[in-house]
Amino acid sequence: MIEVRFNAIKPSGQLVSGNVAYPTFREAKQKIHVLAEKNQLKIRKIEKKASYIYKVKKGNEKPITGEQRAFSKEEVVNALQKLGYEVISVNKKLFELNLKPPQQDIVSYVKISAELLEQKLPYSEILTLLINDIQNKTLKETLKQINNELKKGADSEATFMRYQSVFGKFTAYMLGLASKSGNMAEIYRATAKFLERRQEFKKNLRSALITPLVTLFVLFLAVVFYVGYIFPETAKLFVKFKIPLPPLTAATLSISEFFINNIIIVSIVILVPPILFLYWSRTAKGKLFVDRMMLKIPVMGSLIHKTLIEVFCRVFYTLYSGSAESIEPIRIAAEATGNSYFEQQIKQVAIPLMIKRGIGITEAFEQSGIFTETAISRFHSGEETGTIKNTALQLANYYESETVFRLKNIIDLVQVMIAMIIMVVMIGLTLISAETATISPKSPIMQ
Repeated sequence: MIEVRFNAIKPSGQLVSGNVAYPTFREAKQKIHVLAEKNQLKIRKIEKKASYIYKVKKGNEKPITGEQRAFSKEEVVNALQKLGYEVISVNKKLFELNLKPPQQDIVSYVKISAELLEQKLPYSEILTLLINDIQNKTLKETLKQINNELKKGADSEATFMRYQSVFGKFTAYMLGLASKSGNMAEIYRATAKFLERRQEFKKNLRSALITPLVTLFVLFLAVVFYVGYIFPETAKLFVKFKIPLPPLTAATLSISEFFINNIIIVSIVILVPPILFLYWSRTAKGKLFVDRMMLKIPVMGSLIHKTLIEVFCRVFYTLYSGSAESIEPIRIAAEATGNSYFEQQIKQVAIPLMIKRGIGITEAFEQSGIFTETAISRFHSGEETGTIKNTALQLANYYESETVFRLKNIIDLVQVMIAMIIMVVMIGLTLISAETATISPKSPIMQ
């Protein structure tokens, strides 16, 4: 998040200032101008918090260098002078690349925090230990700022949500909520489990879908290069000397000439639709459509669907405290799935039914149309016996076991299919090459 400070004047002439934090400087400025218009303020200055590189020394000691974030150079100079340093230089950092930390670093931070919390170590000490140990610069700086704000008595939920661009919306919400709850270690442990499962599923999904698609794409490029460049150079020699071509060679040459003569049209037909679809899939309607279709993919759709239910149940189990407080856990659990269609059905179908008509969780989930019959049956039993919280955990563990086992089998099957496709393509290219090799000019006597 980018921190921005503004100074303004009230109609009465009184000076006011304030801070806002947003993902981009543009959003922060827009928010400030909205506040100024609403409260009739005249903006004097807007400053963005930046990093400054300083060089200082104390007495006859050797000069030292460091880095500090501040709204202005003067702030850094004044702070260093108050500490008794002689300021040699302070310069604004030219390039700030605050890349999002790797997911593995965030998982490690949450997991280690959970283990230390279970050992009854104070959270402030945990943050200090991790800040000194973490290598990723962005995560280290973020934890420093969070630690400073919490020490000043800032609200934990608001503090973590300010850095959702680093942790992710769900993780930031859970970590902020943990400090307010009476079971901080359990929420951290559940969050770590959720992050690990999501990371593992993405890795397996990549192996099952993305890696094969990349392999097929590379194979496609190799075939295009062969048919469009290597093969025509050889075949045209026979055409030049009016040597009859065998059927397979002649057909391949015709296809090659078509692609070469219509290269622009072919490129547009091949490249434009995927690019347009990718752009459209990033819109709200496009993402909703893609997320809905993901659940209908043969074989993989069922696994993705069950994984979403697993994530929902795991988060719901962590946050649920009783039927009177069920709406907020359901909403957060739906957002945690990361699937816009699943989230929409929960927020626009299930939750309104529970609020307006007062129906139970099981009936609302059934009306949403996104839960399996097994899940609905288990929720129904849990609701009747008053054990819906434990039922959610049982469902999460059940679907975790099922999806992990089945996904491994699917990955093995996909790899076999990719190997078969490569074999078929290579056999086809070999047949064409072999047929071309059998072509020979007629002897002068035969002519």
